[in-house]
Parts: sequence; structure tokens; C-alpha cells
Amino acid sequence: MRIGILNSGGDCPGLNAVIHGVVGAASKLGMEVIGFRDGFEGLLPPGDYVRLDPADTVGIMKLGGTILGTTNKSHFAAKVGSDDLKQIADKVVDLTKETMASLEIGALIVVGGDGSLGTALHLYHAGVPIIGVPKTIDNDLQATAMTFGFDSAVSCVVDALDRLHTTAVSHKRVMVVEVMGRSAGWIALWGGIAGGANVVLIPEIDFDLDKVAACIREREARGNHSTMIVVAEGARMPEGDLITKDECGNSIRLGGIGEVVAERIGTLTGKETRACTLGHLQRGGEPTSLDRILGARFGVKAVELAHQKKFGRMVSYQAYHVSSVTIEEAVHKTRTVEPDGEVVNTARAIGICLGD
Repeated sequence: MRIGILNSGGDCPGLNAVIHGVVGAASKLGMEVIGFRDGFEGLLPPGDYVRLDPADTVGIMKLGGTILGTTNKSHFAAKVGSDDLKQIADKVVDLTKETMASLEIGALIVVGGDGSLGTALHLYHAGVPIIGVPKTIDNDLQATAMTFGFDSAVSCVVDALDRLHTTAVSHKRVMVVEVMGRSAGWIALWGGIAGGANVVLIPEIDFDLDKVAACIREREARGNHSTMIVVAEGARMPEGDLITKDECGNSIRLGGIGEVVAERIGTLTGKETRACTLGHLQRGGEPTSLDRILGARFGVKAVELAHQKKFGRMVSYQAYHVSSVTIEEAVHKTRTVEPDGEVVNTARAIGICLGD
């Protein structure tokens, strides 16, 4: 069997580890691997691809990004139909099948998040033999307990908090750090706990800035003259508003809540307040050892599913084991932070204010 692999959507640390796992496992089974460049776009005739063997993936596990490239803007951009499944133009589907047939590819491994897996599901229903691998730094897919890239993103947040803490203490400032997290606050919560934040604001818990200001004043009274605040980009302001940079059709680009929170906290407390947005720093750089191992395990499992011809399934990590679920089970089901869950309770127990 010859199998194909592509990365789609945003990049994240660990993608190259998946490629390494796929190529290594496929080689052991006598399979050839074709890597499609720039996501689904590489499937369009005549095909933009490269043949991969183990020699091509030596040393790539430590690299951030992806050697195959990726994109979230393409001819495969799909709308959601009445059945909540991605709908792609029939002509694009036909061209995909044409490329697959010409290259004699018996399985296509798609590494992507919810949107990319929705596209993959549509292709599967159209007859393309698909295996899914979940990818998102937000760690917000319900069908898997963890996704690669999340640990690296959290490590970036922790490093930033460690660095900002010293300047906050030196100037007796409030520092507001804006992190990624559109609808789930996992990065903010885990990063805030590990990085010693005093306040964490996430989409799942409504917050009151007066209560945050009261927390800061209480810290002042105890002799703690600096405060570290972490806020997820998708957290809503008390008025219920999402802070956005721009809007394009039905798509919005989040960003700016850190500046807004900093300005209001400065007004409420009278303290010098600064904001720092980490942005794409959380997507870049070398993956942590955990993400390298998880990515490689996902790649190996994807090849196993392809070899067994178990198409329409997505690799899943549950209870320390890598297994699989149907892609249909995985898409459009977001795993958010439980407001009364164990991790939130841990944050509260060690004195972190959630703004409520």
C-alpha cells in the first residue's frame, strides 16, 4: 500500500513528530509514503507532493512547524451544511480522487483540528479512504484526552510568566498576559497554574473585573505589590463581548482582550498595568519531549489503522493509551474546562482568582 499524509490548518509543535512516526511505521510494513505540501491544496492535480522515506525524517522530531507546510485558506474551504457536516464543491472532491488514483494512494492521513477533520469527513463520505490525526494546541477536542502541541504551548506560557514575574516585582506592576484559547481555557488554566499566575480568566467562567481588582487590593494589603493575570483570548468581557481584531464574513479573529483588561484594571486599582500578548509564539519553537512522543505515537497508530483498512477513524489518546474513534464522533464536539472540575478546584485551592 502507498499512503499519503498532509497537515492542514494552523501549525503547532509536534507535527514533524507525527510525520516521523508515519514514515517509520510505514517503512516497517513495506509501505511507501507520499507527503502532500500545503495541506489539502497539495491534492489538486497534478499534485504537489514529495516521496518520504526514513532518511528524509532523520532529526525532524525536534523541529517546530511542519516540513510539509500547511494552510487554512484553500480551495477546500468548506461551508457547514444542514447536517452540520463540511460541504466541499463536487469538482474539488473529483480532483482529489483523480490525484489519489494517479498516485495509487490507498489511504490518506489527515493531520488537523476540528475544521480540517470536518473536511476529511466529507472526503471520507465521498469515498476517499481517510485516517484522521487530531491536532490543536487548544486541547479542546472531546474525542481525545490530549492533543500534541498543547504541552509545548503551555510551556511557552510558563516561560513568559517566569520572565514577566521578575519585571512585575521590580516595578510593582500588574502584568496581563493574553494567551490562545478561542472557546476553551486549557492553555490559560494550565499555564497559569504552572507559571504561578495570581488571576486566570477563561471562557468557561464569567468574571467580574471588580472582583479581580479586589483580589489585587487584598494582595497589596498582604505586601504583594505585583500581580500576574492570564487571560484566554476567547474569554468574554463582563458585558458579554468577545474582543476581536477583525471580522471577515462569518469568521472573526480574536485578540486584544489583554489590553482591554489591563486598561480597566489600571483604572480600578490605580496601579501601573501592562499587557503582553503571546500570540503565535505559542505555536512556534521546538516541541516538548511529551509532544514529540505523543506525535510519534499518533503517527504510528495512524499507519496501523491504514494497514488494517479502518478508514473514517481518528487516532485518540485516552487513559494513557492511543486508540481510535470514528471521525464523526470527533468533529464539532468541543472539550471545555469544567468550572467545577478538579483542575479549576486545584487553581482555587492554591489561591488563584478566577474572577468570579
